[in-house]
Amino acid sequence: MRALVVHGGAGTAPVAGEAQELACGRALDLGWKVLAGGGSALDAVVRAVEHMEDAPTLNAGYGACLSEDGTVELDAAVMEGTTRRAGAVALVRRLRHPVRVARLLLEEGRHVFLAGAAAETFAAAQGVALIDPESLVTPERRAAWEARRRDPASGGTRFTSDGGAGTVGAVALDAAGHVAAATSTGGISGKRAGRIGDSPVIGAGTLADDGAGAASATGDGEAIMRVTLASAAIERVRSGMAPERAATLALAELTRVGARGGIILVDRFGRTAGVYTTAYMTWCRRSG
Repeated sequence: MRALVVHGGAGTAPVAGEAQELACGRALDLGWKVLAGGGSALDAVVRAVEHMEDAPTLNAGYGACLSEDGTVELDAAVMEGTTRRAGAVALVRRLRHPVRVARLLLEEGRHVFLAGAAAETFAAAQGVALIDPESLVTPERRAAWEARRRDPASGGTRFTSDGGAGTVGAVALDAAGHVAAATSTGGISGKRAGRIGDSPVIGAGTLADDGAGAASATGDGEAIMRVTLASAAIERVRSGMAPERAATLALAELTRVGARGGIILVDRFGRTAGVYTTAYMTWCRRSG
């Protein structure tokens, strides 16, 4: 049994709905091709998320949201469920594909989490090309930031959501029975420089364990960290609960702290779910 679930983020309204759905669908196709060819769950989720990091209408990699100071700061994490190794990076500005560097950290095994310049130095030492941070900024993101900066009613550049795509992520089960999860994001629009969200936090935005399943979350990052959303869902799955029910109850914890979000799950049997309490979440799945 193999299964793959991909999400392009939860939000209040899609900015470019069809384009976001196409990017999500293409990511699913690319990840499934890896699984169908005998690749690992980790290979599949990284491939799917890499594609979404290149999609300008999604909030990860190229096209990510801008911080209060007009820069891009990216976060990403990967985790595999066999040995529960994980890798995460945060506050990176010069990496086109943060998820790749998160995987390099996982594979090296010395540390789980690196941030900022240290993460970029590690990436360069592994042969990853560092890029001009401005090359990650789309004209649409720059124009939106400039407009909000000029609008006194918006509180300068301090705003928390553009209502569009959020975090991207993928979870998978491979033919060997192993699970993995990957999540990548540009965070929230207008965030304070240096803010780290839930996506790279193991147990909050990303989690994988062969004994239960894998999860990737999206939504209000501060609240997701407070309720450790991925863990809340996976522990319910571990107890025998179906993924759909586990996701629904985990999101109820988010609702209780006044927040909204979404989560995708796959369990060790290949059962999948995508549940959200926002107005929408772009997601797709395949199994067989």
